Amino acid sequence: MAGEPAETDDAEVIPITRGRSTHVPPPVGPGPSSGAGDPPPGAEEPPPDDGDDRGLAELFAFLRRRVTGDYEVDEFGFDPELTDKVLLELIRPLYRHWFRVETVGMHNVPGDSGALVVANHSGTLPLDGLMLQVALHDDHPERRAVRLLGADLVYQLPLLGHLSRKTGHTLACRDDADRLLRKGELVGVFPEGFKGVGKPFSERYKLQRFGRGGFVASAIRAGVPIVPCSIVGAEEIYPKIGDLRFLARALGLPYLPVTPLFPWLGPLGLVPLPSKWLIGFGEPIRTDQFDPAEADDPMLVFNLTDQVREVIQQQLNELRLQRGHAFPPFF
Repeated sequence: MAGEPAETDDAEVIPITRGRSTHVPPPVGPGPSSGAGDPPPGAEEPPPDDGDDRGLAELFAFLRRRVTGDYEVDEFGFDPELTDKVLLELIRPLYRHWFRVETVGMHNVPGDSGALVVANHSGTLPLDGLMLQVALHDDHPERRAVRLLGADLVYQLPLLGHLSRKTGHTLACRDDADRLLRKGELVGVFPEGFKGVGKPFSERYKLQRFGRGGFVASAIRAGVPIVPCSIVGAEEIYPKIGDLRFLARALGLPYLPVTPLFPWLGPLGLVPLPSKWLIGFGEPIRTDQFDPAEADDPMLVFNLTDQVREVIQQQLNELRLQRGHAFPPFF
């Protein structure tokens, strides 16, 4: 991979999934037929198939709302309908069929109150953030939207920054984090930053430094729990074995990875390897026993940050054993 916002109502979400057909094929058997495809005499007429019409009507209604602007976004630019029905729909195949993601401990994520989800970061490209977003939206009983805090670089890229805002992400800063948590939102953060997502394959599943603990201070100020999250599987999708540092500096990037497939295979080298993923959510760490003013106590923040890091590392070790091989059943 924090002012008081104005409250906005959630946009009405109308699914645009294709309706289930109720068409019943005619029975097949001996006997005369009045023509190709006609049912035998005496057979009941199949019920009319209105699934296609319903699906088209829902699609046109969705498009009409997008064209006329009859939808809602919050003050951060989050567009729930577009996120669920378009953007997340595009990455759900990766989640369900390519990485075959399974979740553990989802009951530890609150259903109707604010919380801070703190996760490890890895994978060379930050697909772990997208998979975490699908997991909490699709697999949580309350279909929670996680508001991920992103680095400055994300919002310096015009298209990526715009899409990130649309899907509920925002800048990793104190003001935005505090506002979201006080609204009761589920906020996600990757404290390792680029040090985690860009680390070499030889250091896989070894947590990097967690910065200065700003995320802990935000949780204390809002009095919300911290949910440790461990993601196993992202480390293997783009094994980083080298770094084109000179070219990365020229492009203004934190790194430019060399993997077993990239840049040797060109665009094909950008296809992630189909590793098996597990995403685990640990028992929440409470912060409501602290006074909000204690968020300015550097020793308290440091100790709590270290506690969260140790919990996530322990979870990573356990989930790796639980998952087994990264590419079953091939290895």
